[in-house]
Amino acid sequence: RIASMTKPVTSVAVLMLYEEGHFKLNDPVGQFLPELASLDVLTATADDTSFTLTASQQPMTIRHLLTHTSGIGYRFLGDLGGGAKLRRLAELYGQAGIGDGLAEHDGTIEELVTALGTLPLLHEPGAAFSYGLSDDVLGRLVEVVSGVSFDEFLRNRLFEPLGMDDTSFYVPASKASRMAAVYTPTSSGLAEVEGTVEGAHLVYSSTYSTGEPRRNFSGGAGLSSTAQDYVRLLQMLLNGGELDGARILSPMTVDLMTSNQIGTAPAGSIVQPGSAGFGLGVAIRGGPSVDGELGSAGAYYWSGFFNTVFWIDPQEQLIGILMTQVFPGTSDIQDKFRLMAYQAIIERN
Repeated sequence: RIASMTKPVTSVAVLMLYEEGHFKLNDPVGQFLPELASLDVLTATADDTSFTLTASQQPMTIRHLLTHTSGIGYRFLGDLGGGAKLRRLAELYGQAGIGDGLAEHDGTIEELVTALGTLPLLHEPGAAFSYGLSDDVLGRLVEVVSGVSFDEFLRNRLFEPLGMDDTSFYVPASKASRMAAVYTPTSSGLAEVEGTVEGAHLVYSSTYSTGEPRRNFSGGAGLSSTAQDYVRLLQMLLNGGELDGARILSPMTVDLMTSNQIGTAPAGSIVQPGSAGFGLGVAIRGGPSVDGELGSAGAYYWSGFFNTVFWIDPQEQLIGILMTQVFPGTSDIQDKFRLMAYQAIIERN
């Protein structure tokens, strides 16, 4: 269960279609998904005790989705101290049956986009970084533009060319025994999570990625993979878009994806402190002078709900990937893993 490490995969798929000329990144999303052409924005009173809706003055673009500046949120963040406005949005999402892609659900991403089209945004598109369901919307964009399901597009255009045979939205029965269990910390140690865990807004399941094939192809959280598979995607990016003769993206598109695209807008608590910004699906590190840690400026990374993480350091030609299955997790093991990798480098590129 790589959860949000699905997002860079979705970004690659979108950028493949971008390279083919199907759209420009600044095109309005409503041009392809008319459900999102005209949206309202949730506006709070001064004391956050009541909310009104105002018509959005800024069209949502494909770039906004790729950079999580669309104004679309996540329901689960309403449980994690996101403030009264975000909690209100989470309530509206819950009333509409919108989840985060982490629980068993057979609704399609087309149905998700239709539902989102009836709900307000957290802010004007482009006004701020707000982590959310933008990648699920991008998955639907891929379907509309390509004419095939998101699952089929990824399988035929990305996973098969890269030899990622163990990466999919639903793990088949023949591989189910290989799925790692999910654990949660308790006072007596780690305990295995069985079934579904439900909070006020956070709902996740240990079995959402297994069982019979379903129709919910979440571009933000739906994939399961292995370290061996996922590192092939990362090596492709480090190589400038190519691996073993399979050209997925051009080097310039990889540079675009891994460069800061949000200016000086704060990327929020989801992005680790000291990061220099956010690209098209990945966070960018600022280097030792910015984040006070080992690593190079321009290295990029992302992580997943169940405490998985990767990073790519082009300057050192280094890839790191760590897969655990613990929620809630901490960054401690991730930080130590990065430290162990970087302190071992004694010859610089």
